[in-house]
Amino acid sequence: MPNSQSPKNTSPTNKSSRPESSSAALPNDAPQHPSSDQPSQTTSQPTRRNFLKAGTAASAVVASGLGATRAVRGAEPVDVSKDYVRIGLVGAGGRGGGAMNDTLTINDKIRVVAIADVDEKKPANLRKGIARYEEKVAIDDSKLHTGIDSYKRILDDSEIDLVLFATPPGFRPQYVAEAVDAGKHVFAEKPTCVDPAGYKTCLWAHAKAEANKTSIVTGTQYRRQANYVEAIKRIHDGEIGDIVSSQMRYCSTGIWYKNRIEGMSDTQYQLYNWMHFVWLSGDQIAEQAVHNIDTMNWVMGGPPVSAYGSGGRFTRPDDSEMWDNVEVDFMYSGNRPCSFMCRQIPNTKGETSNVIYGTKGTCTIHGGNKGASISDREGNETWSMKGDIGAAYKQEHKDLVDSILNNEPIVELKQTADSSLTAILGRMAAYTGQNVDWEFVSEKSELSLFPEDFDMDAELESPGYAVPGKTKLI
Repeated sequence: MPNSQSPKNTSPTNKSSRPESSSAALPNDAPQHPSSDQPSQTTSQPTRRNFLKAGTAASAVVASGLGATRAVRGAEPVDVSKDYVRIGLVGAGGRGGGAMNDTLTINDKIRVVAIADVDEKKPANLRKGIARYEEKVAIDDSKLHTGIDSYKRILDDSEIDLVLFATPPGFRPQYVAEAVDAGKHVFAEKPTCVDPAGYKTCLWAHAKAEANKTSIVTGTQYRRQANYVEAIKRIHDGEIGDIVSSQMRYCSTGIWYKNRIEGMSDTQYQLYNWMHFVWLSGDQIAEQAVHNIDTMNWVMGGPPVSAYGSGGRFTRPDDSEMWDNVEVDFMYSGNRPCSFMCRQIPNTKGETSNVIYGTKGTCTIHGGNKGASISDREGNETWSMKGDIGAAYKQEHKDLVDSILNNEPIVELKQTADSSLTAILGRMAAYTGQNVDWEFVSEKSELSLFPEDFDMDAELESPGYAVPGKTKLI
């Protein structure tokens, strides 16, 4: 039966929060795990340290790593003479199922040939759910992989060309890096990292994919939503004049929470309830609001210079490390401020939007299907366009498969990693109460959240939620 047992010492008065408190306890050396669902066993895994030896600069990392490729298909892109691209999925939960349905709906020249997940029921259940796609699905029982090592079976399978990753974000940097190292094409959900250590791994993987001539497409669907593309093109073409300032809002009424099941270890529980533990989700600013942050980086032409923020918690369960709300003032180059807010509080008004103020007018870009518009300085609407987020979800998968078949690789991991690190920058500023700059978070920070000596059956003490003034900037 479920119960509300919490990890030990969750009170921030006893111990500073893991996210920005102690690098000594959290080195860049940790095994990884393939799914958001309840784990079942323990094993030894490769470590992130392999991908961090050469430091921050991607060119240096690639120079040290290119000779160590673990060749699965010769580290070569898919043979474009093939009739179809063969796909394996890692993480068969809700987002994994969504990605499967999106790619199966829009692509013809594909075959889904393998599924991996920790939960022994999920691969078979998902295979049954996508069976209606008939000849696009050809998954033998031997290609339904379960357990903590199941992602490795996907990477070691020479019949798989493209791997879709829909696991908790904390695992994503290493999994993507290992897939690229194995010569696979990749689809990676957002965010692509939850700490600066993961960001450096992403830089390695991006550069290695470029060297391999393999594709990496990420789950930032707004980059392919028609009204977003057109609105931002108009901004860049000068329709609203010079950008003066902007605001981002990702405000919703709540998020899921799973009660602990009796008999779970701390590690098992945290993976089961992964949204509420920062080493896995990055908190809401990274896991959810990264969509707005990615949009603003797109508008502004790159990440911000600095961040200063605040926030707190009022309604979270006692053992959740998440905050209810985060507010950050980002400063972009050219002295262009952006006011950011994300919030998950029941019975509050939701709002998902990006507003860009220019010397000639204002552009408003809403999330979902609400659309985008431009108004002049007097408030008269001069342009508008409806949104279609469903089409955008599918388009990212079409662009990916087309890039493979046409031997024209798309490698967009760095731009999403930059946006993920921007979210981390904002979180670090809010959690610590400090003004944090991009140079620090991208080059100097030693923050690595993944637990040392990762063990599915082990105790894993949660440090609790962050408290500004007590939580340290590292």
